[in-house]
Amino acid sequence: MPSLLDVITASSSLLLRVLAYVLFRWIPGNEIPPLIFTLFAVYLPSFIANFLSQSPFKILLDEVDVTVTEKQRSGQSSPLLLDGNNYSPRSSPPGSPPDSPLDSYPNSPPNEEEADIDIIDIVLLVQRGKHAVKTLLTGLPSPTSPLLSIITAAFNLGLVLMVVDLVFRGPVWHPSHDLSFARMGYVSDTSAKLLVREWNTSKIPIYVSYQVADSQAHADWLPAQKHMPPGHSWASARTIFALSNATDYTTSILLLGLKPETRYQYSTSTMYTGFFTTAPSPGRPPRRNRGRFTFLTSSCIKPHFPYNVFAHPLSIPGLRNLAKWIPELKAQFMLFLGDFIYIDSPWRHGSDIESYRREYRMVYNSPDWPPVSTHLPWIHVLDDNEIENDWDRNTTGVYKAATDPWQHYHTSVNPPEVRKGASYFSFTQGPASFFMLDTRRYRSAELAAAANSTEKTMLGQEQLADFLTWLRKDEPRGVKWKFVASSVPFTKNWRFGGLDTWGGYLAERQQVLEAMWDVGLKGGVGVVVLSGDRHEFAATSFPPPVDGRWPLSATVHEFSTSPLSQFYLPVRTYKQEDEEDVLIKYIPDGVSKFSAIEIEAPTVAEQSVMKFRLFIDGEEVWDYILTTPPDFEGVGRGKDAVWG
Repeated sequence: MPSLLDVITASSSLLLRVLAYVLFRWIPGNEIPPLIFTLFAVYLPSFIANFLSQSPFKILLDEVDVTVTEKQRSGQSSPLLLDGNNYSPRSSPPGSPPDSPLDSYPNSPPNEEEADIDIIDIVLLVQRGKHAVKTLLTGLPSPTSPLLSIITAAFNLGLVLMVVDLVFRGPVWHPSHDLSFARMGYVSDTSAKLLVREWNTSKIPIYVSYQVADSQAHADWLPAQKHMPPGHSWASARTIFALSNATDYTTSILLLGLKPETRYQYSTSTMYTGFFTTAPSPGRPPRRNRGRFTFLTSSCIKPHFPYNVFAHPLSIPGLRNLAKWIPELKAQFMLFLGDFIYIDSPWRHGSDIESYRREYRMVYNSPDWPPVSTHLPWIHVLDDNEIENDWDRNTTGVYKAATDPWQHYHTSVNPPEVRKGASYFSFTQGPASFFMLDTRRYRSAELAAAANSTEKTMLGQEQLADFLTWLRKDEPRGVKWKFVASSVPFTKNWRFGGLDTWGGYLAERQQVLEAMWDVGLKGGVGVVVLSGDRHEFAATSFPPPVDGRWPLSATVHEFSTSPLSQFYLPVRTYKQEDEEDVLIKYIPDGVSKFSAIEIEAPTVAEQSVMKFRLFIDGEEVWDYILTTPPDFEGVGRGKDAVWG
């Protein structure tokens, strides 16, 4: 039977080890490090007490053997009899002193007697075994091996130190105050936005310039470049005369007067350079990349996860997977769908502006960042972990502090705001139009009402009106796709945390869905939702009701891809339960996921083809092809019959 001390030692050790594995490999939740520290505080004194109190021997037998030997002196007529616990009565012998003890025994015999009692304590001991497996697995001390005891305790101590390393080494030793970098943000057909950060003000003024980076051979088939001089020279974009802590030493630069579908190089006097390609004009089919318009999408980044004690504390393994595909994919941009930072995972180090700014700097200071930004512009959507997990409190609390670096590092170089002061964006390039939703700032509280309540809103009144206007708007001829960027999934099929998704705002979702189906009813343009957040991948279709006015070709599709570099859930959380949200593909596993969307301009047919490609842990694992709805009159399933 194990002692109470054994139970405390073993249970605290085992739970500590399980939680450490979960933290390092599955979910870096902010509840786990305090639990691990508490368990170790219980484990260590119980281990020491157990180690000092236990014996290296085990008692197999412990008996007491009592032997009574009777003796009688010479001339005595009878022995002293032991009858149970009482001596037999006898008379005092003649002539005994009056105070003799024998006087207390009437009629005792006349002779004296005596008895010898021998007591033997028999203890059988055996040396305990080392119990190597038990000691190493449970964390209990070994009865006979101090070395094994030290090893198992040291293992637990090592886990605790690794937790400390994961939680504190990055923020404490690499706050990245000395970060300097430049990156491209939104690039249109005639302009581009550049973000510059320089902490060393002694390098001011900073000169920014750019030049055409296409070869003369490309100019032969790109109409926009036919009249460019053979020797491309650098043009001045802007000179930066001041940077301050007010913007965390960042500034944005707008490059104007660029030519569509042209490759450029930018350079700063602080020795940063990169490349970008301007977009095709709205409605114009792309001429580069074999006629394909390509962009990437993903979400969710956390440095130093999965945890590796030997890795740089700001390493982001998923970025390395992305970097190796950038040369082949030749994407216009990365549409990042939120959770660029995780402010409270695995530990919230503060709620002030500097705490949020530090998280952004740590990502941009990662050794894995330059390879994914030198040739790839990034644009961003806001999600909860840039503020607080499952954020639904509008602009209260920490929102102002959280969005300070969001404004400086992301919004400043994002696509145009739909309206002044808004945090949602819209733009059109080549064959595609985009609407980047803000699903956090304007939403009702998650538990304010039932999921199907008309009183709840995901987007807020103004954003919803702007979004519906965009859906109903006729796009320029040649624009074949409308892409909706939502930080949270549109489907209600995620059963864990589903109220945080559009599944918690079903009345508004239905209103949006009907507007999307109307786009398909008109024909010629397909609607696709791109989302992230769930750390899993799922493709879902939303067919219109059979008895409705919409044809089946108006079906809306969603591709939810994440994380780019974070954990994936070890349990399955996606489940189809009706015919409203139809599963196409579900792949939960993988700590690094991103997608490529390729649009091919039609050569003969009027319908455009979109190819979705999924990459997990650096390998392409799945693809899916969609075509736009037919561009002719008709309603309901009758239009599908003509199309088919």
